[in-house]
Amino acid sequence: MARDVSDLVTFDEFLIHWAADRPERTALREDGHVYSYEDLDNLTARVASALLARGLVKGDRIAWIGKNSDLYFILFYGAARAGIVMAPIGWRLAPAEWAFIVNDTRAKMVFAGPGFDELAGQLADKLDHAPEIVTADAARAMIAGAERTAFDPAGPDDAVLQLYTSGTTGNPKGAVLSNRNLFALRKHSNDLDLPYTKWEEDEAVLVAMPCAHIGGTGLGIMALAAGLPGIVLAEFNPDGVFDAVEQHGVTRFFMVPAALQMLLMHPRCASVDYGRLKYILYGAAPIPLELLRQCIQMFGAQFIQAYGMTETTGTISMLPPEDHDPAGNKRMRSAGKPLPGVEIQIVGADGAELPVGEVGEVVTRSSNNMLGYWNLPDATANTMSGDGWIRTGDAGYMDEDGYLFIHDRVKDMIISGGENVYPAEVESAIFGHPAVQEVAVIGIPDAKWGETVKAVCVPKPGATIDEADVIAWARDRIAPFKCPRSVDVIAALPRNASGKILRKDLRAPYWQGYERMVN
Repeated sequence: MARDVSDLVTFDEFLIHWAADRPERTALREDGHVYSYEDLDNLTARVASALLARGLVKGDRIAWIGKNSDLYFILFYGAARAGIVMAPIGWRLAPAEWAFIVNDTRAKMVFAGPGFDELAGQLADKLDHAPEIVTADAARAMIAGAERTAFDPAGPDDAVLQLYTSGTTGNPKGAVLSNRNLFALRKHSNDLDLPYTKWEEDEAVLVAMPCAHIGGTGLGIMALAAGLPGIVLAEFNPDGVFDAVEQHGVTRFFMVPAALQMLLMHPRCASVDYGRLKYILYGAAPIPLELLRQCIQMFGAQFIQAYGMTETTGTISMLPPEDHDPAGNKRMRSAGKPLPGVEIQIVGADGAELPVGEVGEVVTRSSNNMLGYWNLPDATANTMSGDGWIRTGDAGYMDEDGYLFIHDRVKDMIISGGENVYPAEVESAIFGHPAVQEVAVIGIPDAKWGETVKAVCVPKPGATIDEADVIAWARDRIAPFKCPRSVDVIAALPRNASGKILRKDLRAPYWQGYERMVN
């Protein structure tokens, strides 16, 4: 078993510890680049020294625009050692969106990932300050030429990471995360006799989700905290996942449901040797039961659902393997129980805690909760209470056994004839239809009911979707008032970079001319 490091709570402490404990052990791998823990300690210390030599100080921001990369993690960990805050920016965003975030961070340096050498030109005339823009080759040269010097390491409550929320409405907000946010919660699980909270010495972690999201960067941090190899994919692709499992001993990875479905549909999927794969974590969106059954049957691994958000530094509740049953059970619809050290409550509009079984807003308190939104005191105050609770914006309830059930985003709830309808519940009912590959449910305006339910479906290859048949299928499985009144068929669902369905894009055409998307 990997040894107990639960008292360590900063990047500097972890890197020094593992370099002494296992200097030759692989720490990071991407394609042909392989680094031991001794390498990683030296390189990240040189990053910290180089940034400080350029005049940056604790609390300054740097940004990364690019795909996942060994260089990103070396820069991030090195900056974090000195309390310089990394803000990774989604590479799929448009240059104007990149510029908004760079301007918002006031970044002193912007690092371009491999393949993004044209970044300076793309940002030209869009920035309101003059950060140094550094290509990947120049960044590697900077690190190679730096001398390791002594520096004042960041403390547990110093900011080290600034992740921008998906921005499904309005401009994205920078969630500021500290060392403590990233590392402290694991000590609560240390005394539990739960195999999936322990790490064997031969394990490896796959980083396949985008580094601009907690599901990407967070997996790299997970590997570091356990003293294990982090295997980095520049971007998610099925062949890359299959190769990492077969060639690099990956034992755990995190995928959003859309990515899991892409793996299942790939012609190579059934021939891959998943013998070393132990755990598949999934989250970021509800997973239909039928998709989960297919995954359990194919991969043979144990499944863990992780529920959380950027503002909670990722996972705050987990549905463990023992609650996953291919035959289905009630708990498989839940997000599991709060992690040790995490408090979760369901509250009403007045902020008072609601009884078991009653739907309200999910709120949470733990060492995972962010420091706040960068330079947005009002937004921070609207999300975080003075006594440490964060409003998640999710609607859910707790059952009598303490399991959390998420219905949907509060803002995505459909109110039809005074009844609350949660899209995820309707989507789960429709998903098993033999002609439907993917489905998203939205509310559209209705003169009589206020809103009615519409399903937007993507057909399976070669299949034809019949509207009346989909509606009838749903009526066999859920209450009539929850069933779609209409069905649209499209080629692909719009998603953001983290895999979440952009329901606002699906809703927009139907709500043109209305002052707000509530009728």
